[in-house]
This record gives sequence, structure tokens and C-alpha cells, in this order.
Amino acid sequence: MTQTQSNYVKDVLVSTDWVEQHRGDPGLRLVEVDEDILLYETGHVEGAVKIDWQLDFWDPVMREFIQPDEFAGLLGRLGITPDTTVILYGDKSNWWAAYAFWFFQYNGHTNVKLMNGGRQKWVAEGRPLSTETPSVEPTQYPAGQRDESIRAYRDQVKAHIEKVRAGAGAMVDVRSPDEFSGKVTHMPNYPQEGVLRGGHIPGASNIPWAKTVNEDGTFKTPEELRALYEPQGVTPDKEVIAYCRIAERSSHSWFVLTQLLGYPKVSNYDGSWTEWGNAVGMPIEKTYVAE
Repeated sequence: MTQTQSNYVKDVLVSTDWVEQHRGDPGLRLVEVDEDILLYETGHVEGAVKIDWQLDFWDPVMREFIQPDEFAGLLGRLGITPDTTVILYGDKSNWWAAYAFWFFQYNGHTNVKLMNGGRQKWVAEGRPLSTETPSVEPTQYPAGQRDESIRAYRDQVKAHIEKVRAGAGAMVDVRSPDEFSGKVTHMPNYPQEGVLRGGHIPGASNIPWAKTVNEDGTFKTPEELRALYEPQGVTPDKEVIAYCRIAERSSHSWFVLTQLLGYPKVSNYDGSWTEWGNAVGMPIEKTYVAE
């Protein structure tokens, strides 16, 4: 497979052209993952199956992911084997598709790529959409081992604050500037979602996730991406933790840092601000002052 732009560290992107030409190839599974979980039914790339990130990835009771055997069952239902190349795409510049990419990697299925530009670019180019749900033959997918090195937990994040202060680590808050400052506790044009405190984790740099993509939803060049992170001290030699609200936007930034730029030590804090902003005793910085 060819990259859609040159000089990215890993071969993890395919173009819309490539998908239209190869979507029926054996050993390939197209998967749509949207923020709007009803969007798939209005039309999708022919042959693509659907993942509902809430129903399919999250435990229905605990604030936790499904377990490895349940993930294996999900992939089996979608007709995926350990040898299947999974091509993910979705709405909103692929942010939930990137969340799925991170989750697949976390659960051990590493043969995954993103369609650069996602659904947005596919539709803008006038490419065909289908409303037919494809029939797939279920498989027996074996439960794998999780890669805990790419997931950060609250106590790890708290300890990481000292690494940031010492210059050995970096923290990336990928939310909007108003969320970072503490002016609001939610994304622009979204409802308040139950976080009691606004602000950010001490030492974090605010590098909003959407700055990494062009207007058509495709990723910016490696040079442009490095120019976003390196001036703020987010460099490949450091251990980096990314976070947002519930880890969907930070998964997108994790993808940029690890897959496109090749940073070797980046983890995604999936509890993110909905956990940190509600936790008792966790340190918070807030820069917004009401007039």
C-alpha cells in the first residue's frame, strides 16, 4: 500500500482513490466509525461495516473498555481475522476512526490504516455511497494481549507531572483553548457533560487536535506537524501523554505523534478530563479569569 503523502514514518494512510480501487480486495475490511452513529445508515463506502464506538468498545456498566475476549468477538462478527488489513474511516476528520485505530492497536490488531481525509473527503469528491449493509462471514478471532504502553491511567498521569517539570516528559492537551483555560468544560457547540472543574493538568501544552489536518480532512505534512509540537517542547526524546475529554481527540493526536512522526513513547490518557476534572485531590491549573 502506498502512503497518501511522503515522508511519514509509518505506512498507515491510504487515499480515497486507493480505497475506491481496492475496496473489494480479499483480506481487506473497510470499517466506518463516526461520531454520529446514525450516519452510516444514510450511506457509506460500499462494502464497509459499521462500528458503534459506544456500544462496541465500552463496557455497558463500568467506565471501562470491553475485555480482550469481547474485542475478539467483535472482530469475529465483522469478519476480521488476525491477517485482515483493516481500513478505518469516519466523520469529523477521522477523529473517531483514529480512536478506533488506537483501540485496535491497544488490543493487539496492528494491521490497521486510516483512509486519509475520511468520510468528509470521500463525499466532497462525489464518490459513491451505498445504503446496503454488507453480508460478512463471521470468523473465530483469538483474544489477544493488550499493549498497556499506549494507555495512560490517572495515577501515571499524576506522576508524569513531575517528569514534565523535570524536562523529561511532555503532556499534550488537545482540547480547544477555552477548555484548556477553564472558561468552559465542554467542546465548542457541545453540551456540558458532567465535569465539575475546568482547566488543565499542570504542565500540559495546549495543541488542539484539529490543527493537524487540512481543510479537506487530510493530515498536514510532517514538516507542518513537527512545527506544531516541537516549539512547545513536545519532542521525540520525551515520554508524552496526550489527553482531551474522553480520549477521542487525543487518539487523533496520538496517531499523528506515533504513526506519522514516529514518536516512540506516547500514551493516550483515556480517562482524560471527564475523570481528572471530577477526581478528588487531582491538581488543576486554570488560566481563565472571569471579568
